[in-house]
Amino acid sequence: MIRFAVIGTNFVTDSLLEAGSQIEDFKLQGVYSRSMEKAKDYAKEHGAPLTFDSLDDLAACDEIDAVYVASPNYLHMSQSIQMMNAGKHVLCEKTIASNSKELEEMIRVAKENRVVLVEAMRPVFDPGFQAIKDNLSKLGTIRRATFQYCQYSRRYDNYKNGVVENAFKPELSNGAIMDIGVYCVHPFVTLFGMPETIYSHSIKLDNGAEASGSVILGYEQMHGELLYAKITQARTPSQIQGEAGSMVIREIPDTVEATIYYNDGTVEELPIEKKENNMYYEIKEFIRLIEDGESGDEYLKNSVMELKVMDEVRRQQGIVFPADEV
Repeated sequence: MIRFAVIGTNFVTDSLLEAGSQIEDFKLQGVYSRSMEKAKDYAKEHGAPLTFDSLDDLAACDEIDAVYVASPNYLHMSQSIQMMNAGKHVLCEKTIASNSKELEEMIRVAKENRVVLVEAMRPVFDPGFQAIKDNLSKLGTIRRATFQYCQYSRRYDNYKNGVVENAFKPELSNGAIMDIGVYCVHPFVTLFGMPETIYSHSIKLDNGAEASGSVILGYEQMHGELLYAKITQARTPSQIQGEAGSMVIREIPDTVEATIYYNDGTVEELPIEKKENNMYYEIKEFIRLIEDGESGDEYLKNSVMELKVMDEVRRQQGIVFPADEV
């Protein structure tokens, strides 16, 4: 049994706890909030016996084995490191850090304390993504891949009405690539590795926050396209094109359908059976790593590539976070 605490009491944490309730070895033990009243309300709602309004107290508590960090991006490194230095495993919500330099320090601390650190990047733990990986060779030599995730945000409506929420605050290490583009970047580099060249374009709001972006990734024998946005809604699927056929994917963050269209005219629907809440699979694997005494290195190497790509996109687009200047 792994006793979890959560940092963050938002809708993402709600989803994680719903998924965790389906796993025998998951136990919600504690809730942290800057407000003790909010921590107690959330703990009561979800059945947690412990509450904290001090990160020091949470770190010192020997009744907590692992912590799920779902705070704003700019806090991920400091909070994760504090928990890992206290001997706690960390499942950190995407994007795991503000930049690759922060992540490298987080990885160093994880190794030093012999704890598991994993980015809660739900697509790559999902049976739908596994189906993509297992059937990729059927496409022959891959020449082009286009991953897109464009989801119109209600927060953009609020922004237009003068209310700027966290998702559109660069000072919190937020913006379109950090919030939604990462769902394209991480699965892409997991499948194809680090690109040789990166070209990008962004649309920014008047406060400097990135709202939409496109990235072209160059490889020796193929190229990739990443399309992401918080101000438009995509209706077309992602696609991987090979010399023998093309795979059409709906959707990259939560793949429920993938179809191969072969050049000879035949069509193959890939069987995908999965739970409705696909956060289940990231939690399950995180717990397995802890119980088997393994590290999260297999997954962290992809998180490092993810952030290196995103660092370069932001460099090209002049998107600078306060965390970059530390």
